[in-house]
Amino acid sequence: MSDQTARIGLPFILPAQAQKHVTHNEALQRLDAIVHLTVLSAGTAPPASPDDGTCHLVTEAPTGEWAGHAGAIAIFQDGYWQFITPVTGWSAWFAADSALRIFDGTDWVSPPLPADLSASMLGINAAADATNRLSVSSPATLFNNAGSGHQLKINKATAGDTASLLYQTGWSGRAEMGLAGSDNFAIKTSPDGASWYEALRITPEGAVAMPSRPLARAAAPSGSTLITGPASRGFGTLHVGEGGFALGGAVTGGGNRLMFPTSGYYAVNLTVTAAATGSYTVSLEKNGSENCVILRGIATGGSPLTHSASAISYFSAGDYARIAFTGTATYELGYGATEVTAMLL
Repeated sequence: MSDQTARIGLPFILPAQAQKHVTHNEALQRLDAIVHLTVLSAGTAPPASPDDGTCHLVTEAPTGEWAGHAGAIAIFQDGYWQFITPVTGWSAWFAADSALRIFDGTDWVSPPLPADLSASMLGINAAADATNRLSVSSPATLFNNAGSGHQLKINKATAGDTASLLYQTGWSGRAEMGLAGSDNFAIKTSPDGASWYEALRITPEGAVAMPSRPLARAAAPSGSTLITGPASRGFGTLHVGEGGFALGGAVTGGGNRLMFPTSGYYAVNLTVTAAATGSYTVSLEKNGSENCVILRGIATGGSPLTHSASAISYFSAGDYARIAFTGTATYELGYGATEVTAMLL
């Protein structure tokens, strides 16, 4: 029969043993050290001034009083070191890095997570709350495939709810994509987190629209008018005005300027309906000086002739356009007769 226990080496009190209290007290000291075990440090050499009852993990190639005890738990009691070999399944609190570890027979490792883990909130390097029940703070987040693919699913209860991805700057929204308040897939942007603009909309049937894309169809004020150039006119009606297009200041010959909302290249088309006995010219004029589109007409034999021309031209935000006339002709003005369309490319 052994004179100590099999697992943690507690000494037995033997028959007819003298000073039984010594053996008993030694067992109590050992239990005091390893029950709710706290490892104060890990290293190869004992600390210079250890406190009584403290425990330390002896690492590889130990020296001094720890020599020959690699892997053991060193306990300082009554002025000298005792060594205990850990057993598979022991747990210990490692005070240096505030971590609970379990001895697997070779190393001290972090406890494994339960096979079926469920938590009401989870913060990974961040604090979760009642709204953001999963919160992650890291340089990147990886969702990898298991098998041949991977899907990230965002579900909503009804069509009027929202299932989207929101992108922020300083916790203020700048872009959102997804199903926001309907089953149309939309991409929205915001300059300040308060005003939002729908840049792209795709219906469940696959129809694509760009509601905020600058698009205009502007017609000169309606009527049939003889114009002897040079003269200029603006627009009376904005039949289509999306993405910030608007009519601005008055033009001397009538109508108003067509104001461009966003800097970029625009596809512009000028359509003119006129009757003339000789040559004439009509142009779309940028900022009162630069011709973007030019139409050159000839005698029409007394009947009105409709013709058009297109161009790609750069407009800066705040630029304007008007129609300039040279020569003499009678013009049919208004929707479908003399008009301009413009679209940001």
